[in-house]
Amino acid sequence: MNHSSVLIIGVSGGSGSGKTTFARMLHEKICQKLGPSTCAILSQDSYYIDQSANFKGDGSINFDHPSSIDFPLLAEHLKMLKEGKGIQVPSYDFVTHQRSEERNPFAVLPVVILDGMLIFSQEIIRPLLDYSIFIDAPESVRFERRLHRDVRDRGRTPEGVRTQFESQVKPMHDEFIEPSKKYASVVISSLQKFDGPMQEVIDRLI
Repeated sequence: MNHSSVLIIGVSGGSGSGKTTFARMLHEKICQKLGPSTCAILSQDSYYIDQSANFKGDGSINFDHPSSIDFPLLAEHLKMLKEGKGIQVPSYDFVTHQRSEERNPFAVLPVVILDGMLIFSQEIIRPLLDYSIFIDAPESVRFERRLHRDVRDRGRTPEGVRTQFESQVKPMHDEFIEPSKKYASVVISSLQKFDGPMQEVIDRLI
């Protein structure tokens, strides 16, 4: 455990694993337990590097490689939170693939949940996490969930999503995300209801 009044919990897993759903549920449970202003979620996705000049359609950029994320900035922000300093979180547009000039203030709270599929793969991030949760899901489940999300929320075509999954998402998952599971404090299957495992996590943390 880091010697700080801020507890940082990492929640990771492959794209479509259910990690963001778990992070949101954990956030709600912690706020119910400790109070409404005690916990917030910080997303790895906010730290995508501006790719607007390079984006030429589905599959033209590998968004699932660690190099697409500004991990040095994320690490700096986590250190600032540990030091009791608020941060200004970048804003990324998944339609235009631009990093906006707008910044979102993120206040120091007792508990911060860091949600991101690549966070356990990064040596500069892992030491800043007090507790790490990996959400495990079969490849078929992850693909169907990503297909639904990207078509509905990000303006992608089903064909483009499938091509990207096979050429980028799966290889990056196998190379970076799946091996990072060994760094988790606990591994939870997304095929089971989250209530039981989540209560065990809360009991251990609080």
